[in-house]
Amino acid sequence: MTRDDTGGTAAVDAVVVGAGFSGLYMSHRLRELGLSVQVFEKAPDVGGTWYWNRYPGARCDSESHIYCYSFSEEIREEWEWSERYPEQPEILDYLRFAADHLDLREQISFETAVESATFDEDAGTWTVETDGGESVTSRFFISAVGCLSEPYTPDFDNRDAFEGESYHTARWPQNGVELAGKRVGVIGTGSTGIQLTPEVADRAGHLTVFQRTPNYAVPARNRPLGDDEWAEIKANYDEIWEDARFSWLGMPFEMTHATTAGLSDEEIRDALEEGWQAGGFRFLHTFEDTLFNDDTNEIVSEFLREKIREQVDDPETAEKLVPTAHPYGSKRPPMDYGGYYETFNREDVTLADVAENPITEFTPEGIQTTANHYDLDTVIFATGFDAMTGALLAMDIEGRDGYTLEEAWEGGPRTYLGLGVDGFPNLFTITGPQSPSVLSNMPVSIEQHVDWIADCIEYMQSEGYEYIEPQSAAAERWVSQTNMLADQMLFSEAESWYRGANVPDKPRVFTPFPGGVETYRRECERVVENGYEGFEFGQSVDGVAGSAD
Repeated sequence: MTRDDTGGTAAVDAVVVGAGFSGLYMSHRLRELGLSVQVFEKAPDVGGTWYWNRYPGARCDSESHIYCYSFSEEIREEWEWSERYPEQPEILDYLRFAADHLDLREQISFETAVESATFDEDAGTWTVETDGGESVTSRFFISAVGCLSEPYTPDFDNRDAFEGESYHTARWPQNGVELAGKRVGVIGTGSTGIQLTPEVADRAGHLTVFQRTPNYAVPARNRPLGDDEWAEIKANYDEIWEDARFSWLGMPFEMTHATTAGLSDEEIRDALEEGWQAGGFRFLHTFEDTLFNDDTNEIVSEFLREKIREQVDDPETAEKLVPTAHPYGSKRPPMDYGGYYETFNREDVTLADVAENPITEFTPEGIQTTANHYDLDTVIFATGFDAMTGALLAMDIEGRDGYTLEEAWEGGPRTYLGLGVDGFPNLFTITGPQSPSVLSNMPVSIEQHVDWIADCIEYMQSEGYEYIEPQSAAAERWVSQTNMLADQMLFSEAESWYRGANVPDKPRVFTPFPGGVETYRRECERVVENGYEGFEFGQSVDGVAGSAD
């Protein structure tokens, strides 16, 4: 960083917030363009969500050979994953390896959170303030904060009255938590809760799982990756990545069938059983219309319900674990890595149905529901995140005329392509709302966004443009298109965090783009081919069409 004439505020070409997958690659690409970069990361190390989410059982749900960077052939050749689905420590080691290989640490300020970012129209720069009292001005302000990084804990009555220990999975202590012999309560049965539950059951004296909504968990079929398998992957890596980039979920898997229509019951069952044995997101690729066709989805959903019943000994408990209120895939499809459903066959595990008997309050000794009191030593909140928007809105971002991002998104997030927000010049949001993000294999979407942003900045340099900003009308159209697609799919039949339904008073807007990675990529390419259609460029702030009104 260089100091400006005042001697106080540092000046760089770009500020990047976050040092996970997004921030590391973004800072690398910006440096390749010859720009000065300052990265702020609130954690003591790189890793982003994989630094913080270190709870027992934390794993990635994309297969390891595609849950990594594709841009560096050297990194691809040097790193080999040990398992089909890597655990959190291995992913964190990978990101540390990538940061060191690319020599990125010098431009990162660790243990530093961005508190505010304000656009100065007179100077045409962003002023970024941190919790450590640093002030940095930059031409570009780039958010790499991630979609699932702002933890959400429900505001239960008397939550602070509990005299035992409590933890959120997304802020798990670095040295772990001693659970042996303790009475532990886990609140939440989404992807995190399903990963966590078998691990806690193996360690605790007694586990109580507080379930509001049962979920469809497909076996991941995790296993070690051998030398022969790695040799085959590396020999075909270019083709694998190309298939992933131009796929539905950012994963190089073929759809087995277009639909169930025209197939016999035996053929349908065989196809589903094959997907079940393959495991993970390969199961979701069994039928192409699973998220579009009610009939297909009900067949798939009923297959999974049968599988759940087969794994749970007690019929009453099994029925509580069987989802009936939402179609399969309309919420984030969790993976079962460790016998989640079989966990409820243990005598030292209790399932508390808080949809039937809600939690009324916390007490000094535990949790009270409308039916029972549960004595607990430790409570673990597996309650997820203020997804997509929480980490962005946690920063006080102010654009033109004092217009804040909180005001701009009062009715829900509004972006163009998930890349930028009208009224906020030279602000880029990596995997922001209305991009595929959480509906995709994240590294594929991250690389696509980072490359788009870097190419755009390079274009601005070549053309002499100082500023870029989405047009208001383009953003409006894109948000409408995103919601229209979601309404045409079965996402509309679930109250999920995709819509902000897990956070009280949050606007109910479908936030990720549901049209698929390939469709989205081609739209971004079309926008560029048409001269960055939907964006305005200018040599001065006045030359950029603002919409902060």
